[in-house]
Amino acid sequence: MMRVFKTKHFSRWMRKTELTDQALCEAVAEMSRGLIDADLGGGVVKKRVGLAGRGKRGGARTLVATNKGARWFFVLGFEKSERANITDDELAALQDVAADLLGRTSSALDTAVQDGALQEICHGH
Repeated sequence: MMRVFKTKHFSRWMRKTELTDQALCEAVAEMSRGLIDADLGGGVVKKRVGLAGRGKRGGARTLVATNKGARWFFVLGFEKSERANITDDELAALQDVAADLLGRTSSALDTAVQDGALQEICHGH
């Protein structure tokens, strides 16, 4: 079963955008078919997600921790207008986060959802 989450940090950032959970779920569906914008290594991929009325080019960039199978975690987002990319240090930190998230058991993920550290989205996919 595929499970898709967003971190508390990502959720807070997302509130400032027009990004929807539906758009994230569609992005995961695309990524699961191999449509990934960049594989940054260490379980971190980059995916452009369109914002309402602006399309993908002017939209948001999301960084996702994933095993490219059953688990997808939206961990960082930024609008193209805010910044072009992330630094090597930020990538290293995200790879550490990815290793932690991807190494968790299903029950540990359920606990993180109950605690509010993670929010599960895309139910029923």
